[in-house]
Amino acid sequence: MHIPDGFLPAPVWLGGYAVAGATLWLSLRQISQLPNPQASVPKASLLTAAFFVASWIHIPIPPASVHLILNGLLGVMLGPFAFPAIAIGLLFQSVLFQHGGISTLGVNAVIIGIPALIAAQVFKLLPRLPQTPWITGVIAGVAGASGLILSALLFCLLLVVAIPANMDAQTERLAIWGLTLAHLPVALLEGAVTAAIVLFLKQVKPELLEQPKEFGKAIRRMSQ
Repeated sequence: MHIPDGFLPAPVWLGGYAVAGATLWLSLRQISQLPNPQASVPKASLLTAAFFVASWIHIPIPPASVHLILNGLLGVMLGPFAFPAIAIGLLFQSVLFQHGGISTLGVNAVIIGIPALIAAQVFKLLPRLPQTPWITGVIAGVAGASGLILSALLFCLLLVVAIPANMDAQTERLAIWGLTLAHLPVALLEGAVTAAIVLFLKQVKPELLEQPKEFGKAIRRMSQ
């Protein structure tokens, strides 16, 4: 899911930095407007560490091997903190372990971070629905799975469009589509994990699932 250096042309990865910068600015702006932004920092730090470690949990799905992302879970748990958390995790992954490139850091943040914000909006549907464990689990599971599914689709579409001219385009497309499809079982797993965590926290500490309402309003204003 992490695109390395040297694969994307300069206009694409520069555009990735532009989109990532704008999204990061929006997220930080909303965080700064919260009554107590520091209150969520420990939770964000913990989930950033979980995101950082999750990429090393590889799941063999022949003919590929994929790893956990957990961006849907971060979206559900962190709301506007999700994008900065993911960006920081990706930076450390690229610097410490060359897992993803420096030039493609912006693109990778967009591919993984924006679906996390969308997953947060999916989870915001929950208060409008009947508060039963079954509905809570379904909405949380859909939010958790949607993060990875959207990331896989963005990853696939971007790479298919940007295949270098010196490569066999047909072979590369087949490999990219195969890798994308291999993420579907992992998306189901991440959806189940997110649902289980949300149901547990609903019982023991529901305030951990609260998200600032201002962030959703800002997203809707940008879409208008």
